[in-house]
Amino acid sequence: MPLNRRTLLRSAAAVAAPTIVGLPLVSQAATKSYTYGGSAWLGHYSAYIAIKAGIFASKGLDIKWQSFPTSSDRMGAVMAGSIDLAGTGVVSSLALMAAGATQFKLIATPNNFGRAEGVLVRQNVSDITQLKGKKIGVTFASSAHVLILDLLKQAGLRPDTDVALINLPAPNLLSAYQGNQIDAAVAWTPAFDRIKALPNTRVLADDTAFSLYKDFNITPGPDVLLASARLVKNDSAAIKVFMQGIFEANAMLRDKPEEAARLLLELTGLTQEEQLNTIRQTGWYDATQQRELLVQPGSFVTGMQKLAEMLVSLKQIDKAPTVRNWLDGSFV
Repeated sequence: MPLNRRTLLRSAAAVAAPTIVGLPLVSQAATKSYTYGGSAWLGHYSAYIAIKAGIFASKGLDIKWQSFPTSSDRMGAVMAGSIDLAGTGVVSSLALMAAGATQFKLIATPNNFGRAEGVLVRQNVSDITQLKGKKIGVTFASSAHVLILDLLKQAGLRPDTDVALINLPAPNLLSAYQGNQIDAAVAWTPAFDRIKALPNTRVLADDTAFSLYKDFNITPGPDVLLASARLVKNDSAAIKVFMQGIFEANAMLRDKPEEAARLLLELTGLTQEEQLNTIRQTGWYDATQQRELLVQPGSFVTGMQKLAEMLVSLKQIDKAPTVRNWLDGSFV
């Protein structure tokens, strides 16, 4: 189901009701209050830890956590101006860029993941071509959707005739797979880990099999951090402090994974062992790496442009935006 302009504007206007998650503030010195939109996906770990551990509060920032079930819902809230900062898979933001949205700026990419998302199948399936005639559960307009479309194309299969792609919210993939309503699931953590742990189940392919990963080290939907255009205009200093907090949280994820894992269990519902595994198989960027990716030489921006062009070929967006026009690398 391509994300054309009409669909995008409709989804941005009809935002699902979010859930506020109360997290303790360690300091009472916070003077600036903003809202971050997130979920249990690992792209939000940095922001969650910086809230939970009081890193933002210690810097004079009161960041409130607001949970959304999908990236599309979260981006709708950004478009509506109801949240100030957000993390998202880049597919949702590229779709809105293609539609000409100017309500946000891309300010960072917090991590590099490649093995926390993939195609999960029964043990007797050993090749993508064996999915012909099968029902595949996936969340449409997501990185997982882009992954399966690319893998099918690599295998010479047509998504509209050779397989049946079933649009399912990420939380519903586990029950659908367990109930044999689908033959395969394309999921990201934590659903990815939970399905992978089921008997007679294996990972057929993960994001490292994605076409652009091989050449540009970019996943089907790399994580990005966004700031509302309003916040960029009115309080750019707060965004710089926010990014300092993100980098401190990334240092904890990289250097103290056990401590970071304990802080995340309430968010993800994973076991300590599962959480540690997810953290350790992900790269957590520091400020120097971030500047190399976004500013000089800007390889991540090049990869995102290639991804935007791929989304056009996969009929997910109408045209490829000039990604650099939505980038503000001044905060890293």
